[in-house]
Amino acid sequence: MTRRKRDDFREVPALLREKVKPPVGVLLGSPAEVAHLVESLDLTDVICYQMDLYPAGRIQEALGERVKVETLADLWDLTTPLQTLVYLPAQGGERELKIDMVEQAFHVLKSHGVLAVWSPYQEEELFPNLMKKVFGRAHSYPTDSGTLLTSHRDGDRPRRRHQVEYQAKVGGGPWCRFLTRPGTFSYGRFDNGARALLEVAEIDEGNRVLDLGCGCGTNGVFAWQRCGPGGHVTFVDSNLRALVLAEHNAKANGVTSFDVVATPRVEGLPDSSYDVILANPPYFAQSSIARLFIERGRDLLRPEGRFYLVTRQPNEAAQMIADVFGNVEAFECRGYVILSA
Repeated sequence: MTRRKRDDFREVPALLREKVKPPVGVLLGSPAEVAHLVESLDLTDVICYQMDLYPAGRIQEALGERVKVETLADLWDLTTPLQTLVYLPAQGGERELKIDMVEQAFHVLKSHGVLAVWSPYQEEELFPNLMKKVFGRAHSYPTDSGTLLTSHRDGDRPRRRHQVEYQAKVGGGPWCRFLTRPGTFSYGRFDNGARALLEVAEIDEGNRVLDLGCGCGTNGVFAWQRCGPGGHVTFVDSNLRALVLAEHNAKANGVTSFDVVATPRVEGLPDSSYDVILANPPYFAQSSIARLFIERGRDLLRPEGRFYLVTRQPNEAAQMIADVFGNVEAFECRGYVILSA
């Protein structure tokens, strides 16, 4: 991963420095952005909220004892009320997640506490109306490094959880219903890549299946329909909200033998213990997560176990699989390539 030079970061607005009063929290943001903000404001005893264990670990490594990193499925599960919460929304990030975070931010602030959203856009379209809807009013300040928006918490309001349910089935199997939430893979719909993966994968009765990078758990739930009560499904992800959903969806769809494992590096699983591994790595991470899934997958499979990975970048992934497994097969389905070893 290419690291940014210090000069590449946006200058922290002077007005934001004036608004920040302890106790302070930082909401999401990349590890580099969070470190830049904390160091620029010379903050200590900061609570940094993340949903995913991987960026959470990098923030802790970068800032050490200056911050307390809280990795939770929901922001409002923080136990320390904050006077100031600084939100670093991603440029081009998921709209629904931004809405969810502003809704939840209200409930972690003290009375008269401040939510400060430091947007990378000079012309911000989403947050002014959103913050006014949730907090009653919002102030917008154009800066050389984007737009700073602030709102104060006054009074109270009911909690609103953003979520969408959908139904899906694979082949002639029964319909399943899945609960999804912003910030997790394939929000509100069954991903075509996941469907293609399941249509190609061979899963037999009694198999132990690993749903690697499980998201809300669709692959593992549909795999359970084939491996049955004599089998077992393990749901693995670094996103804690995803794992809460995977557990909910497994129970709701009758999966009786399963476990969920939160890990950023596919650790804590017994080697040589799975018959089938289903992997759908995110494309935004370049090849790093795909390589991690492939290398750890080789260790976790039983002899003659089957590894499946769905991708739209088959050349690079196929070479990695061949290097690790010594063999690879490719199948085209629904515009995707499923690689098997």
